[in-house]
Amino acid sequence: MRKPMQGKFFWPLCIALILGSPLHMQSQDEAFGAKDEADHYFAKEGYYTAIDLYKKAYSQEKSADDKAALIYMVAESYRMVNDHVQAEVWYRRAIKARHDDPMAYYYLAKSLQAQGRMKEAQEELEKYQEKGGDPSLAAEAESSIELAQEKNEQVTRHEVDNLVMINSEFYDVAPTIVGEEGNTIYFTSSRLGSTGIDEFKRTGESYEDIFRTTRDTKGKWSEPERLPQGVNGYDHEGAAVLTKDGQRMYFTRCDKDDNLGCAIWVSNMVDDKWGEPKQVPLKTKEQEGHTVGHPALTPDGKVMLFASDLPGGQGGKDLWYTVYNDASNSWGSPVNLGSSVNTSGDEMFPHVRNNGNLYFASNGHIGMGGLDIFMAEKTGDNEWGNVSHMGAPINSISDDYGIVYEGDFERGYFSSNRIGGKGKDDIYSFSLPEVVFAFQGVVYDKDGQFPIEGAYVKVAGSDGSSFEALSDANGAFVFDANGEERYINPNVNYAIEVGKVEYLVAKDNISTVGLDDESTTFVKEFFIQSTAVEEIEFPEVQYDLGKYTLRPESKDSLDYLYQTLVDNPTIIIELAAHTDSRGSASANQTLSERRAQSCVDYLASKGIDPARMKAKGYGETKLRISDAEINALPADEREAAHQKNRRTVFKVLSWDYVPN
Repeated sequence: MRKPMQGKFFWPLCIALILGSPLHMQSQDEAFGAKDEADHYFAKEGYYTAIDLYKKAYSQEKSADDKAALIYMVAESYRMVNDHVQAEVWYRRAIKARHDDPMAYYYLAKSLQAQGRMKEAQEELEKYQEKGGDPSLAAEAESSIELAQEKNEQVTRHEVDNLVMINSEFYDVAPTIVGEEGNTIYFTSSRLGSTGIDEFKRTGESYEDIFRTTRDTKGKWSEPERLPQGVNGYDHEGAAVLTKDGQRMYFTRCDKDDNLGCAIWVSNMVDDKWGEPKQVPLKTKEQEGHTVGHPALTPDGKVMLFASDLPGGQGGKDLWYTVYNDASNSWGSPVNLGSSVNTSGDEMFPHVRNNGNLYFASNGHIGMGGLDIFMAEKTGDNEWGNVSHMGAPINSISDDYGIVYEGDFERGYFSSNRIGGKGKDDIYSFSLPEVVFAFQGVVYDKDGQFPIEGAYVKVAGSDGSSFEALSDANGAFVFDANGEERYINPNVNYAIEVGKVEYLVAKDNISTVGLDDESTTFVKEFFIQSTAVEEIEFPEVQYDLGKYTLRPESKDSLDYLYQTLVDNPTIIIELAAHTDSRGSASANQTLSERRAQSCVDYLASKGIDPARMKAKGYGETKLRISDAEINALPADEREAAHQKNRRTVFKVLSWDYVPN
């Protein structure tokens, strides 16, 4: 499988400080050709300078094939500095000029993906394969597009905001939180005012330094200030981490004058000032050209994780760790985290939460595009695995990295060059709002449909909790905050009872079990039945013509009345049956009495005490619609009117039954 060209230390986002080796350029002979000089700068990661030199070489070149190759290298240089728009333009030009490398289609697809143009990216990947590109590389890129589409459709509850008060038009990256209060942040920036005075050939900007900002009681961040000289020098400094007491700082430094790799340095706080830093010896002399950076500490401060391309890794840059030896007051030999975390790509920007889980950025694990943020569970002593993608909106189709959590809270900061930022790379805050639940509703009179004041609402939870409230003048009630706690809590089933004097109770249930993804307010309307009426209807009890034997479906109707008696254990009722006017009055009277009794007998068979029920037959003596009114109706409406007269209803006689 042909690996995409990445350059010696390919990651241009955070400039040489973050991942690349320092860029040391020797003066070039005037006779040195523009193409050779451009190649030299490109090899040394001087992409910003290489762009102009390749364009100059293009204007001097006569050969069509060589011109096409130079166009391709302009595109490559733009890709390396993460200018996806210009990279797209120049890859298209290279393809139009018949540059024969299939990778032009591959990188064009990646540039389109970085701009969110997924369908076009997939089309270019198809062309890449048609031109003989590596199928496995195409499949990996296709998986990344599919993941981006999936994650953008299934975003997590995280809220993400640009820290506009901190960010500048330049690179602002790699935040680290200082102190348990979380009100101070150190971060890395290439903004104006850095100590280094030279232009960095890779980006055309200043060298990076470490800056500090503090948040006041109103949540406003102060104007960032550069840490004093000593920590910041004329090299690249950044990607820092502090011990929990804030008295020791580890950071990354890349020497601009010597052709050496980046290294981790340490400075101690002395009299409220940072002392002269010293290099942490993590490389042998033979390994000086390798990069070591991005220090992170475990909660106890005894293990340091970092990113490096030291020999013995899995691929590009890997995550390593070293253990502090108290006896010798020194850090031990680096140990690679292994294939459970590292890939053949790059893993960088480690951060260990208080719970021991590891967060890091990677372009080796399948992500949404560029660097994405992943989490690895702590599986043992200095062991992590079960890597999972953090999803959107933490991740995007752009580059996302450098996440840090604030203590045990579900909030923190990370870096990204996503669309819509203030600068080239910005610092973003994130938080995971707590999933909270509430229960509210209104109680109405069932017959009159008006709100009831003073109805009680009792709630009992499966966790043993119980609470109640009275409805207000509008019939409303609400259970939300209970001091610093909540009435309604996760993973609990709640039984609800609503009632009032001279009203039958109503019951219902709500459940928060399984509702882990979003806050929910349960809204209910309760229509409770007044007992200060002559007749209370319930689902129709049906009989065969002239019969009093209950039909099967009538038992279902009576089960409703059964539940009413269970829910209101002190009521005594009259269960009344009525007939229509057809047939003799005496026959209808007898039939209604037997029908009422059959209902009582059925309810008694289900366990209701017969002493709570009085069977009463009214025959045709209480017609709702008179014969004269029925006869005045159209013929096809008369049967329905007779049916309204044939009814079984109940009323509450008293509330003084004492259950056994």
